[in-house]
Amino acid sequence: MITARARMALAAGSAARWASRVTGRGAGAMIGGLVAMSLDRSVLAQLGRGRRSVVVTGTNGKSTTTRMVAAALATIGGDGSVASNNEGANMDAGLISALAMNKTATLAALEVDEMHVPHVADAVDPAVIVLLNLSRDQLDRVGEINHIERTLRDGLSRHPDAVIIANCDDVLVTSAAWDSPNVVWVAAGGSWSGDSVSCPRSGEVIIRTDDGHWRSTGEEFHRPTPDWRYDDENLYGPDGLTLPMRLSLPGRVNRGNAAQAVAAAVALGADPATAVAAAGSVDEVAGRYRKVRIGEHTIRMLLAKNPAGWQEALSMVDTDNSSGVVIAVNGQVPDGEDLSWLWDVGFEHFVSPSQRIPVVAAGERGTDLGVRLGYAGVRHTLTHDTLAAIAGCPAGHVEVVANYTAFLQLNRRLP
Repeated sequence: MITARARMALAAGSAARWASRVTGRGAGAMIGGLVAMSLDRSVLAQLGRGRRSVVVTGTNGKSTTTRMVAAALATIGGDGSVASNNEGANMDAGLISALAMNKTATLAALEVDEMHVPHVADAVDPAVIVLLNLSRDQLDRVGEINHIERTLRDGLSRHPDAVIIANCDDVLVTSAAWDSPNVVWVAAGGSWSGDSVSCPRSGEVIIRTDDGHWRSTGEEFHRPTPDWRYDDENLYGPDGLTLPMRLSLPGRVNRGNAAQAVAAAVALGADPATAVAAAGSVDEVAGRYRKVRIGEHTIRMLLAKNPAGWQEALSMVDTDNSSGVVIAVNGQVPDGEDLSWLWDVGFEHFVSPSQRIPVVAAGERGTDLGVRLGYAGVRHTLTHDTLAAIAGCPAGHVEVVANYTAFLQLNRRLP
């Protein structure tokens, strides 16, 4: 039951959201939630009450996995209604707006910023919490990643009844979930290991083997045996379950995201085969992987925000069937103004005995990017305007990789 005060707060938030949209200032998800929250601090807890919620968090893949979870949850009986912040606003205000827009849905799939998970979980008491991965991201805003891991660990300890869907290939995620009594381990992949060379619990060295296993030299802390895993064809679950898994989204990282999304939906009662099919139907997430025709070019848009995300995005770039690659980087507050992370990204990926296609550095911080590409041995040109950079490539398909605000700016300018 929502109190009269909360109803007034939500009405004010709805008005603010409408005003933001009609004046062209934005979608209004944030301002609507901020107004409601300023008038009643308990509104998030009231909106979350009575729902079975899945909270999805991690440094990378939150939006994609949340979209897959929502699609899979929609297959569980009823009218298929699932409350979800599909606009990507993943802090308290965005969550309030998402839940307020679908007050009657008994299921919710919520993307939550990793720093906000403990108090959001305290408010909405989720049935399932999905932990994807943890790595450095916006150090000037977020801080050191080991601090985030300890904060998550402490937050999870207050919710012993929640099912934790945790990526056992990620050392930091495993540490966060290690003490929880109800964990479902998923081998969702962990190609980035630059932030987990030492054990987050003992400080000792993490030893890795070629088959993907790892262990700490300091205490009994090691890669758990997964309950779910995947390969290029199938998803494998408990009790010998084997299901073909065909996705609309590219890359092994999205197969890992889908595996965790399916495990989360199954924990809430979804049929595994139906959940896999629903996750596989997701083909675009807020413009990510979008394909657009612009004059003589078709483009595919990939989003990358930190070293781990860039490593995955660059692995998806199709240099064999493209006429150019445009890499766009800004350094605004949402991106993190400190771009030293560029030096941790393996741009050498583009180096080959004979670089066949042009690479263009773009964005507000294209010059910084150009310096990094130069040291990586990647021949490139510099065009700060991303659309102009695309137009300067030979006719055909162009792969575009952009960080957060560069991606949003380009998305707004596209047809």
